[in-house]
Amino acid sequence: MTSWRYVVPRRIRRAASAFLAQRKSERLRRELAAMATRRVPIVAGPWLGEVGFELLYWVPFLRWCAERLMIDPERFVVVSRGGTDNWYRPFASCYADVFDQVTAEMFREQHDARVRDLGEQKQTRISEFDREIVAAAMRQAQVREWSLLHPSLMYDVLNPYWWGHQADRWVHNHVRYTRLDTPPRTDVLDLPPHYVAAKFYFNECFPATPRNRAFVRDALRTLAAVGPVVALSTGLNIDDHRGDRVDEHGVRHLPEGLDPARNLHIQSAIVAGADVFVGTYGGFSYMAPFHGVKSLAFYSDPGGFSQKHLHMARSAFDQIGASGLLEVRDAAGGADIAGDIRTWGHR
Repeated sequence: MTSWRYVVPRRIRRAASAFLAQRKSERLRRELAAMATRRVPIVAGPWLGEVGFELLYWVPFLRWCAERLMIDPERFVVVSRGGTDNWYRPFASCYADVFDQVTAEMFREQHDARVRDLGEQKQTRISEFDREIVAAAMRQAQVREWSLLHPSLMYDVLNPYWWGHQADRWVHNHVRYTRLDTPPRTDVLDLPPHYVAAKFYFNECFPATPRNRAFVRDALRTLAAVGPVVALSTGLNIDDHRGDRVDEHGVRHLPEGLDPARNLHIQSAIVAGADVFVGTYGGFSYMAPFHGVKSLAFYSDPGGFSQKHLHMARSAFDQIGASGLLEVRDAAGGADIAGDIRTWGHR
């Protein structure tokens, strides 16, 4: 069967895509207007997905929604996980953590079930688990009625960019980028005045090959020779971003038994206070620039990540005055990490 793409002229396909994208945007604006009119709390979430999508898309999308709704921050309730409430201030004053409702084991089971059902972990539709999490959080807050602003609304309106039908301006038209506030300094570790935060983990663009494992060991050894290193290896089996732990070279690690409801808050505080972040390229490497910290991220398979997200991240950082804070390199090309750290110096 002949694909319609080869029958319909490209300019007509592009016009049709632009029309459909605009319809999605208009529908979203109507739904937001209806939420504002109801005069009940607006629950945004639950966010159960990747850190990178939360930082690059979901938080800025909710910030844009809050501006359009023009509502009191006390009416905006965010449901996420890991203690990320600081990312949503000042536009949302109320926060509920998923890990106050379910265990880390149940969270992981639901994560795996979502991947099986949808073929990915993105929340492109509202699941029964999503509804249960929100209902439990609202019972705990003694709230009987609310409007739900689910992540599927964001995925629906931003899909035209991810599919290549719209330029990055489409995303900018539905988000508001700003730097993140610095979280309170964590008391989990006795942090030195200056240090490098490191998080190496294995993913599609940095697979767990012997060569990459050796690269991680060499990188941590090199960093530790320059100064203190804090590795963000939590040991929590709740997603696909567990750090690769290397218990040598004087590298400091987060303590075992970290509370899942605080794990991202603690990691965010450590990254925000670091001189430099070094680790695997992926969504987590976006956190540092949003805090005004240099991020040096590595990959080994250029086909293992989306150029669209990297382009959007750089576009976002340009907008908030953080240009040049994300540097992405091929691990196979070698790196003078120690020289870079010395050149960048301390903040």
